[in-house]
Amino acid sequence: MRSEIAYSTRDPLEVALRVRRGSFELAAELTVPAGEVLVVVGPNGAGKTTMLRALAGLDRLLAGTVRIGPTILEDVVAGRRVPPERRPVGYVFQDYRLFPHLTALDNVAFGLRVRGQQRAAARAAAAGWLDRVGLAGYAGRKPDTLSGGQAQRVALARALATEPALLLLDEPLAALDVGTRAALRGELRRLVAAYDGRCLVVTHDPLDAMVLADRIAVLETGRVVQVGSPVEVARHPRTGYVAGLVGLNLYRGVGEGGAVRLDGGGELAVGRPTPGPAFVAFPPTAVALYRVLPEGSPRNRWPTTVVDLEPVAGTIRVRLAGPPDVLAEVTPAAVADLGLAPGVAVWASVKAVEITVYPA
Repeated sequence: MRSEIAYSTRDPLEVALRVRRGSFELAAELTVPAGEVLVVVGPNGAGKTTMLRALAGLDRLLAGTVRIGPTILEDVVAGRRVPPERRPVGYVFQDYRLFPHLTALDNVAFGLRVRGQQRAAARAAAAGWLDRVGLAGYAGRKPDTLSGGQAQRVALARALATEPALLLLDEPLAALDVGTRAALRGELRRLVAAYDGRCLVVTHDPLDAMVLADRIAVLETGRVVQVGSPVEVARHPRTGYVAGLVGLNLYRGVGEGGAVRLDGGGELAVGRPTPGPAFVAFPPTAVALYRVLPEGSPRNRWPTTVVDLEPVAGTIRVRLAGPPDVLAEVTPAAVADLGLAPGVAVWASVKAVEITVYPA
């Protein structure tokens, strides 16, 4: 059973909204076609959950519109606002918010009952959804007897059972332990890929974003700063936050000939001339470190000082002060051989062919 709100299965979600919570203001414009999974990433306090709450009708808009095709869910100027309980929205909260007094079956059936289905029909549909998420044998269990992964599946089944036009997932894997999270990530991708509505997923985890997303929207300080496919965002980050998320060094500057003069000081030779404002990016693994000025082919060599060191998945991430500041990734053996420690002076080197350059 669908919501009483009429919409076409082909209509996109179109959002142009402003929301104010205390001194914070979110202002965002997004379009999400039917069948697409848009993952919204951003640092804490960027406005990610505020966006989901506004789309669900839990927070009122200060200005703007939310519509699915011609169907208006909220329009401040026109004075139109569909209340949360009448919106064709499925919402999975970060803490799942299952009803503790209801069984898994009745939790999933709840939305169907609210929308007018008879108890027997709602429970039959709910049983089908529990089977789809691999919990057919848990229908009679209460939430406090379920694991975190099982509770997440029940919450997702409850959200999908009403066949919503819009599915909202707020950090759907964040409450799970590492092992459970890895196991469920692929399953969640399978479920949202089979969903034919519009899906927004909020996460702070780059792996979740890359696995789940058809497109990624980056939200910082209440503004959308980049939208693109996972590959586009990973290869061409446009802010320091995004670069950190995907593990790249990123600089902005001005291209002149075969080099880019960096806004923060320093200059990098690049393999492809890009005149005018430009970004340059390269991975920490492309950075070589030396205790003395290196000889040979690299055109990019500059003195730096070690700021700190951090173990990352079997390697050591070294933060260095420039200009330009840079992150390098080296082996533990290299740390020992070079005597790397905070305050140690070294030379950094990056080959021009390792650098990606693109217009700013």
